[in-house]
Amino acid sequence: MKHATLILFLFTLSIFSQEPIEATLIKKTLLNAEYLVSVNNFGTSFYINNNVLYKTQEDKTLNYNNLQLGNIESANTFNPLKINLFYKDFNTLIILDNRLSEIFKTDFNAISDYKNVSHASTGHDNTVWIFNQDSQKLELFDYKSRISRAYTQPVQSQVLDLKSNFNYCWLLTKNHLYTYNYFGSLIKKIDNNGYTAIATHNENLVIMKGSNLFYLNKSDEQPVPILLPNLIINQFFVINETLYIYTHKTLYEFHLKIK
Repeated sequence: MKHATLILFLFTLSIFSQEPIEATLIKKTLLNAEYLVSVNNFGTSFYINNNVLYKTQEDKTLNYNNLQLGNIESANTFNPLKINLFYKDFNTLIILDNRLSEIFKTDFNAISDYKNVSHASTGHDNTVWIFNQDSQKLELFDYKSRISRAYTQPVQSQVLDLKSNFNYCWLLTKNHLYTYNYFGSLIKKIDNNGYTAIATHNENLVIMKGSNLFYLNKSDEQPVPILLPNLIINQFFVINETLYIYTHKTLYEFHLKIK
């Protein structure tokens, strides 16, 4: 019994004594954007000013606006060939190609199976993950056929953030952080200890709590602190091993030393 207790103690100690992740500043760049959506390895940036989505690459800038739909609630560029914009005020999803030309439009008020959507994020193929406020369920919605391919069990607390890639979807609520596969099956659930936003890194996450960021490996349940200078974080995301943080007209790039 004593031997088993010692093993349990050492195991618990190893979980809560993980070393923080070092973040080394690579560079910082001035950027005038109300909301920075993303930056990629080719120097392309997507940002929103005055409710207009801009795509800037080198000396070329494209833009998309649909002011009659109200404010852009969210923009997702994970698939640059099928960028999605969600307009919550009008319950409408817009899909853009890589030249910011509109290729699909879904008015959730007008489809036969009405959906009251609060959050949207990219899925695989021609799908998006949407959170239906009426059913309190996450749905994998096919915007071509206008039907949902998968549904999750109802969620009982307020939704704070929704992120996804082609294989997984992460739903952050006031009480829990859920991980689903592309079939809509729940594969992981942990308590939310004050986290307010998430960003994906392959199958792992970077999570914000207050003015601090933490790294959550897919195989762990305890996030590890990321060592950063004191910054007011407006937006953040990770590409390869680079953490991008946008704070009041300055874009910081940090190299993450992930073991």
